[in-house]
Amino acid sequence: MPQLLITLVVFLLLLMSSAIRILKEYERGVVFRLGRLSGGKGPGLIFLIPLIDRMVKVSLRTVVMDVPPQDVITKDNVSVQVNAVLYFRVINPEKSVVEVENFLFATSQLAQTTLRSVAGQVELDELLTERDKINARLQEIIDQHSDPWGVKVSLVEVKHIDLPEEMKRAMAKQAEAERERRAKVIAAEGEYQAATKLTMAAKIIDTSPSALQLRFLQTLIEVGSEKNSTTIFPVPIDLFKPFIEKGILEMAEKTRKAREEGTEES
Repeated sequence: MPQLLITLVVFLLLLMSSAIRILKEYERGVVFRLGRLSGGKGPGLIFLIPLIDRMVKVSLRTVVMDVPPQDVITKDNVSVQVNAVLYFRVINPEKSVVEVENFLFATSQLAQTTLRSVAGQVELDELLTERDKINARLQEIIDQHSDPWGVKVSLVEVKHIDLPEEMKRAMAKQAEAERERRAKVIAAEGEYQAATKLTMAAKIIDTSPSALQLRFLQTLIEVGSEKNSTTIFPVPIDLFKPFIEKGILEMAEKTRKAREEGTEES
């Protein structure tokens, strides 16, 4: 009799343990009663009817899934490998259990096929430069197809684009040619601006001969500061013209005065 009682107590304890479940804050339980969906429960303490209810736990946390590299042929017939990362979470536990057998595997396969499809519809330049546009397109398509499963896709990011070696070399040559073109354009713009300034300076000097003389004297000072032993520099006669004219006037004045003095003496 005591042995039977002990057996009964153990059986009741096992039965009670199978009837009690504790779900964490981020977990939900999808309960099936005799094979029919009874609803979702949790979080906290959950009571089940032994041998009648069966519960499937579903996590509501965001899942970060790595999409394996996919071989893609772009619109301009370039073969590349593209991988991505996918962020999603379950927002309807009942649908994630009832509508699809394994929502993690299904979402992964959907992301891979969508990545190949979207990357194959654009050219290589667009694939490399317009990441935001492609990410938004991937997120929209995957979320649209996973919504019936109770799965919400919050973000899709293209991680890496692996280019063939010959394409990398071609892009490097293109970038180098573009840099050379910019350098030549900048040099040409500099020459144009310098020529414009020189033309303006020449016009100013042409209207003011004294400005030319001042510039000539300044050049002499700059050359003299270089400490050269011998410097041969042509001197324009116009520079000394005012002094020559002044000397001629002084000589003429002296001659006139001498004549006047000679006339008075006679």
